[in-house]
Amino acid sequence: MIETRAYARAGFVGNPSDGYYGKTISFIVRNFRTRVLLYPSARLEFKLSKADTPIFENLEELRRITRWRGYYGGIRILQALLMRFSDYCLEKGIELADRNFTIEYESSIPQRLGLGGSSAIITAALRALMQYFHVEIPLPIQANLVLETETRELGVPAGLQDRVIQVYEGLVYMDFSRDVMERQGYGNYEPLDPALLPKVYVAYRTSLSEGTEVFHGNVRERWRAGDPEVVDAMKQWADYACQARQALLGRDYRKLGGLINANFDLRAKVYQISDGNLEMIRVSRRLGATSNFAGSGGAIVGTYADEAMYQRLAEEFAQIGVAVIKPVVAAPVQ
Repeated sequence: MIETRAYARAGFVGNPSDGYYGKTISFIVRNFRTRVLLYPSARLEFKLSKADTPIFENLEELRRITRWRGYYGGIRILQALLMRFSDYCLEKGIELADRNFTIEYESSIPQRLGLGGSSAIITAALRALMQYFHVEIPLPIQANLVLETETRELGVPAGLQDRVIQVYEGLVYMDFSRDVMERQGYGNYEPLDPALLPKVYVAYRTSLSEGTEVFHGNVRERWRAGDPEVVDAMKQWADYACQARQALLGRDYRKLGGLINANFDLRAKVYQISDGNLEMIRVSRRLGATSNFAGSGGAIVGTYADEAMYQRLAEEFAQIGVAVIKPVVAAPVQ
């Protein structure tokens, strides 16, 4: 039996420019994980997880769970990955052994909060398939395949940031500049020492209200049309990531905190942010912490000064249905 894992992630600085030839910094959040099991079987089978089982106690439970996790579980994601993986092997002339298997997964990553739940399922499953069929795929291409599973197979708009950090893990600076992407088909990815991080937190909604960011207007279409506001914002976010890399390397945490706040403040000018998401930002800023979106909404990331501040964050977030954690970024010493 093959067992693989992939973890939640948090975009730190630079997002959401990863889909727009920008630059970002992200880190892995080992507090939450997806686990995939793959083992030989007579037929190729997807085993339903709890999230995929269409059985509910009553109508109220169906409504609650559907509003929280959406209409789809992970089976369609796994099926899409198998299509993309097999297509990749055909394109590369890699012959796969005629060996059926059963694949199953479970995940503790909070759903629909921008923490990379779907891409974690794909990443862990890709690792299992590579082991099972003895296929080696370079890390940058693994990230591409995870993204293409969602964009090409499922038609979900997404960028590379989540997939890169979940493949590489740790703390990574990513450069998606147009010339780099067009030259090699993927970005330049620089792993950084997680020990460079200051005291960081991740907070996320546990209530059912306002789990995602509200987009007014089509930002991607505005970017493609050359809208100066959107184009300039993408360049600014990329610059924030560059500056944040230097701040981390120099342990200039005051400057880093200013960049984290500026990243969100610019986002609030380009996008309309839902009240539930703004509330998390306001609470953290009022208590002296820095804050930015960890992804597309529903979770935030930032820095805090000391344990007393962290405890105040935990207490006040709890009052509005928000949980806060200290993310585990580095792998434990074996």
